Amino acid sequence: MHITIIYNKPVSSYYSETGEEKAVTGVVTEVAAVEKALLESAYQVTCIPLSLPFEESRDTIVKLKTDVVFNLFEGFPGYPDTEADICQVLANLGVPYTGCPPEALRVALDKAETKSLLKTGGIETPEFQLLTPETLSRFSLEFPCIIKPNAEDASHGITEESVVRDFHEMQAQINKVSTQYRTGEVLVEEYIDGREFNTTVTGNSNKKILAISEIEFSLPPELPSIITYEGKWEVESQYYKGTKPVCPAKLTENERREISEIAEKACTITGCRGYVRVDMRMDKQGRVYVLEVNPNPDISPDSGAAFQAKTIGMTYNEFIRSIVLLALEENNSDS
Repeated sequence: MHITIIYNKPVSSYYSETGEEKAVTGVVTEVAAVEKALLESAYQVTCIPLSLPFEESRDTIVKLKTDVVFNLFEGFPGYPDTEADICQVLANLGVPYTGCPPEALRVALDKAETKSLLKTGGIETPEFQLLTPETLSRFSLEFPCIIKPNAEDASHGITEESVVRDFHEMQAQINKVSTQYRTGEVLVEEYIDGREFNTTVTGNSNKKILAISEIEFSLPPELPSIITYEGKWEVESQYYKGTKPVCPAKLTENERREISEIAEKACTITGCRGYVRVDMRMDKQGRVYVLEVNPNPDISPDSGAAFQAKTIGMTYNEFIRSIVLLALEENNSDS
């Protein structure tokens, strides 16, 4: 079987200006690991980096001769919609591809829309608003809040200053995020003080979780317990050293069951399939809130998804093969 890995070719972008280029260049490591796993599983593999203009990348995909596309494309910097647009090309061609469909990618790109869908579906998510520097007077939430770019992933824009405790701090952070990420509306949500969990959900119509991880924070009291950009990508930073994933998480059977059910339901509501990471928080009263739904998350060997797969007894190669098999299963069900 021949598998083609597509991914976005790392290029200079506004992430270089914000000091966040590691999240972009990290895809190269991910591609190399997935390619190695596929080759060791006796697949034929081709790797194709995609770059602007979009039309050229679309034409490259249309001309592919392959059995499966392993979709590691994350969108062109500055054009986040292209993640779903490239996936739509694959869907229109009818070629089997890994991960989530374009509709789910579009939903997840808009954090506010995702949260609205979750609330409509009966899943708890922190109260939120979309605000701009010009609409701050509409603020109606309870402090503390956390400020996030509404259409970024990989913890772009999340720093120790993201948790704000008064109007002045909020105004400064909204101005900063709006300017740095060239966006209009910024997501403001009430900060949930409590335990943080994430889990990888796999499957198409039948979903299952791999394992549940808890992020154990060991940070100075003046720093908010959140996963920042530094905590994900800067290995020498205080946040990286102070955010340790523990898997499996120490939970009661009832807590484990509830978190699992919520994660699976969140994926169903947002139309995700293949492999998805769901981030959650549990407050002091034991209520579980979904923070984000992340389709096609990082699956590098040192990622949380790979760690969770290992926890349930899967080798890295077995985990990657399972993703390919899910793509073939979904394609067969559509045909």
